[in-house]
Amino acid sequence: MRYSLFLGCTIPTRQMNYEQSAREVAKVLGIELVDGGYGCCGFPIEPVDEVKALSMAAANLKLASASGDALVTLCSACGEMLSKAEKSLVEDAETAKKFGKVLAQAGVEYGGEKPRVVHFARMLHDEYGLDNIKSRVVKPLGTLRLASHPGCHYVRPSTLYPGFDDPEFPGTLDRLIEATGAQALDYEGKTDCCGGGILAVREDIAKAMTGKKLTKLSGKADAMVVVCPFCGIMYDKYQKTLEEELGKQLGLPVLYYPQLLGLALGIEPAKLGFDVNSVGVQAILEKAGV
Repeated sequence: MRYSLFLGCTIPTRQMNYEQSAREVAKVLGIELVDGGYGCCGFPIEPVDEVKALSMAAANLKLASASGDALVTLCSACGEMLSKAEKSLVEDAETAKKFGKVLAQAGVEYGGEKPRVVHFARMLHDEYGLDNIKSRVVKPLGTLRLASHPGCHYVRPSTLYPGFDDPEFPGTLDRLIEATGAQALDYEGKTDCCGGGILAVREDIAKAMTGKKLTKLSGKADAMVVVCPFCGIMYDKYQKTLEEELGKQLGLPVLYYPQLLGLALGIEPAKLGFDVNSVGVQAILEKAGV
């Protein structure tokens, strides 16, 4: 299996543990990830100028089409933006013309290229397969009780991901967790937003949203599992700040799914980027017997 890897802007600069663990997991599973030198997906400017944002996504689709490989993303927002551009190109000829005009101004000749786009977690679930993952597990993590956080853009809008998961009651991330042998907890508020989408506009509300879920899960789950860098930033990077503001200890480790899977595959923790995690993971590593 071979995919062109789309890293986006946030992961290489702030969440390198996600990239590092994904690359290590891919190696063990025999999945080839090829770097393509991509630019921003356009997501940050979509509220200001949707056409230009989608044009940025389309420019990346054109670049990806040269390889002939499907484009795999780690960031859920990048996956949404690229998939949205891909869908528009197929179903909306008028919008495609607007893409072409914007790209022409940047000297990019666009011919409607539209490679397949898939999120890394969906690729593991649907294309690599849960049974194949289970067959590669050498260190079952049956001692761990984990809370999945699918986030907003992983399965929404559902029109972009026909036939994949339920946007109201998503279960694919839980099944991926269970493939490692760990227990995936069911809890109220699983689909709540992390708050990252409004952080730049209302930091107070964003942090309140983050704190609500962390408070709910603290002491009940051994860790939270995420598949989006924005969610990772809110729950991991902001957790110490929230502890100070709330006046209480939360201490909930936040793992990217490839970090969790890497442990089950027997990859050394030092190769999975745990040194980048803000909330200490030593307790969960000990409980997992690593």
